[in-house]
Amino acid sequence: THPQFFDQHPELLETISVTHPYGGRAIPLAERQTVALREKLKLAESRLVELLQFGEENDAISEKVHRLSVALAGARDFPALASSLYFHLREDFAVPHVALRVWGKSVAADFDEAKPVDDAQKQHAETMGAPQCGPAAGNPFVPWFGESSGQLRSIALVPLGQTAVFGLLALGSEDPKRFFPEMGTLYLRRIGELCAAGVTARL
Repeated sequence: THPQFFDQHPELLETISVTHPYGGRAIPLAERQTVALREKLKLAESRLVELLQFGEENDAISEKVHRLSVALAGARDFPALASSLYFHLREDFAVPHVALRVWGKSVAADFDEAKPVDDAQKQHAETMGAPQCGPAAGNPFVPWFGESSGQLRSIALVPLGQTAVFGLLALGSEDPKRFFPEMGTLYLRRIGELCAAGVTARL
């Protein structure tokens, strides 16, 4: 609060004793300030490396989302759309288990995407408001994954549709840390928007 203090009281600089943060011995004030600045520099460099890493990871994810959007835009019909979605989520995003359900639209009855969805599941999807992530245990949508259900440890749920929800994209993983409640869902939301737009355009 008084940066000019030692300018106003220079005689104190002759008698002040500052303890070295590591050696315990007394050192000059200037040397102590140098030590403090070096510590701040190390923290700044560490933070910069972390930010660069996050930036690279986000660039990589953005590129994958772009490839997915191009593939979905080029799908000629709903089966091709679903096939492209499953392929890119598996190969680009390394999501081993994907389940898509659509209701209120003209999906052929023999497609997996048209399998019955009970009212409780529909209501759950309609009230989510945003993607949800968490453990697979006890999740009401785990049965959608069929024989793989018992292997799942974490799951992400992405509602389709903004003004009115008409479907749900479910992603499952054997890794309990792959989808966790505190994770960011920006890219999951974008994938859901791409999927919803593609489904709406083809049904």
